[in-house]
Amino acid sequence: MEGYVHSIYSGGMVDGPGIRCIVFLSGCPLRCKYCHNPDSWTLQSGKPMTVAEVMDEILKYKNYYKTSGGGVTVSGGEPFIQAAFLTEILKACKAHGIPTAVDTSGYANIDVAREPLKYTDLLLLDIKAFDPTTYRRVTGVEIDKTLGILNLSRELGIPTWVRYVLVPGLTDDMDEIRDLAAFLKGYDNVKKVEVLPFHKAGEHKWETFNIPYELTETLPPPAAMVDEVQRILSAQ
Repeated sequence: MEGYVHSIYSGGMVDGPGIRCIVFLSGCPLRCKYCHNPDSWTLQSGKPMTVAEVMDEILKYKNYYKTSGGGVTVSGGEPFIQAAFLTEILKACKAHGIPTAVDTSGYANIDVAREPLKYTDLLLLDIKAFDPTTYRRVTGVEIDKTLGILNLSRELGIPTWVRYVLVPGLTDDMDEIRDLAAFLKGYDNVKKVEVLPFHKAGEHKWETFNIPYELTETLPPPAAMVDEVQRILSAQ
């Protein structure tokens, strides 16, 4: 099977436990205002690769995953856009005894996501906002599918880390954050909540592709704000 791969990074240490190989698939239906990889939005922005070619890259570093408690994280883009390709990569990793994780916005139909999630040891679910209006403003799409994938992760008993990007003036409403914390209390499979401070490392890519970037004047959140949001969400 062949799919489109944006890039493969062999030394990831923030997308799951241990040292990880991060496979970035291309294609994404979201248009997040702070996206640092707009160059991954279309399928054709990636390189066609077979599952065997992807595994050749992954297996080069298998000893690092084993000794560090790491594994492979398939990210994007939005990996569920290429659900069949994603499934085969995850299955191949499991066949080699490599722990798997999927980093996703959750924007997928449940019937599409169910098969790849069978081979997923850890779900990294990016909840961009909790209020439906704010979510639509941030991403350009509705929140329903993301919450559906969260429900599916609970149904399947998949350990899940929720990730929340904190953007001043966009996702920093404390009432909405408290509502999200209260909501997550109903999910015993959510093992961790990570607050990711907004940064502008990808702003130059928007300029390269001549895409208007609305957050030019937005600064990263103060450390005290990050700590407070982390405290609220970690108490869920």
